[in-house]
Amino acid sequence: MITNPPRLTIRSLAFASIIAALYIALTLLFAPISYGQIQFRISEALTLLPVISQASIPGLFVGCFISNIFGGSIIDAVFGSLASLLAAILTRRLREKLWLAALMPVLINAVVISLVLWYTSGLHPLISILTVGAGQAVVCYLLGVPMVKLMQNRGIELA
Repeated sequence: MITNPPRLTIRSLAFASIIAALYIALTLLFAPISYGQIQFRISEALTLLPVISQASIPGLFVGCFISNIFGGSIIDAVFGSLASLLAAILTRRLREKLWLAALMPVLINAVVISLVLWYTSGLHPLISILTVGAGQAVVCYLLGVPMVKLMQNRGIELA
């Protein structure tokens, strides 16, 4: 079945821009732990916002792209942001099952970022899958899931 895409409103555009800015700010603020084979990118907690709002998806994509230009490489910017986009879309589709939705950014980033690290730095991809995946899991499950649950419990509605 073909569905109509969501309407682009000023509110959703503003919300996406705020998410992008937050993602960039958190990534750069915690830059020493945001990049590399062992990373705990605090901004990745925001990757669970698609559970609450579809408008967060473009913000996550743009935020990741710009963050990776600043601290990564152009290859990381392209493939890392595409990984974030795919993870955000899957997270949105699984929004009714929060714990499963949180697994999407963990798995996708573990695989894609490990391949980027292997290609750009020669780091062993299997070790990178474990280290990137572990960092991603910590951030998504210990920061992202509680953030979403708190927002849902408080009735916080996003664009």
